[in-house]
Amino acid sequence: MKHAGRIIALTGGSRGIGRAITERLAAEGAHVVFTYVKDAAAARKTLDAIKEAGGSAEAAQLEVSDFEASQSFFKDLVGRHGRIDGLVNNAGVTADNLLLRMKEEEWDRVMNVNLKGAFNCARAAARYMVKARSGKIVNLTSVVAVTGNPGQSNYAASKAGIIGFTRALSHELASRAITVNAVAPGFIDTDMTAGLPGKVREELLSRIPLGRLGTVGEVASIVSFLLSGDAGYITGQVIHVNGGIC
Repeated sequence: MKHAGRIIALTGGSRGIGRAITERLAAEGAHVVFTYVKDAAAARKTLDAIKEAGGSAEAAQLEVSDFEASQSFFKDLVGRHGRIDGLVNNAGVTADNLLLRMKEEEWDRVMNVNLKGAFNCARAAARYMVKARSGKIVNLTSVVAVTGNPGQSNYAASKAGIIGFTRALSHELASRAITVNAVAPGFIDTDMTAGLPGKVREELLSRIPLGRLGTVGEVASIVSFLLSGDAGYITGQVIHVNGGIC
């Protein structure tokens, strides 16, 4: 129960990696306030699973790219719970296309959610953490921020921006005992990768030295660690969970 009694906010927590992190933190004693955009049914399933396991959580609808809505979300959260101990910026979208075919709205949507959304939420949460002189922020980036990937120039740029954002913010907040780190998942076994054609999946596996996809639980365990007291002397770092991809 390394997070017993802690209040942790997590964006995009109803499916995939976000759901795994939400469930892991709740299982370790945190009260997790996670967000979703449209899929209320998925959010409800996540809540039900946590409560059935004896955990504590709540869900809130939030478009993280909306600055005012993000500020209001954290103001309400702290107003009800008295504090915020941790933030996981996980919400993200893709809009894949080759650069010469990419529409402006595809670029803007990915940047607004993945990068601006992290700014919106970190800015709001950090205000309360600074006053408390305590807190931990974990931002989800991606292996493609480092390796690149055809058809994902918008996504790769947004996730590379997260790395720079993490490192800069860690310097700004260190004097207030707030740590800021990033986790960069590689190719993870989710609904998206499960639907890949056989040949595409084989080619993907050939790029991974460990020879398999990662699990959502393996990502969740690193996020949990970085939010814990065990990681008190780690800040400004990017932890890669990618099976050895260089």
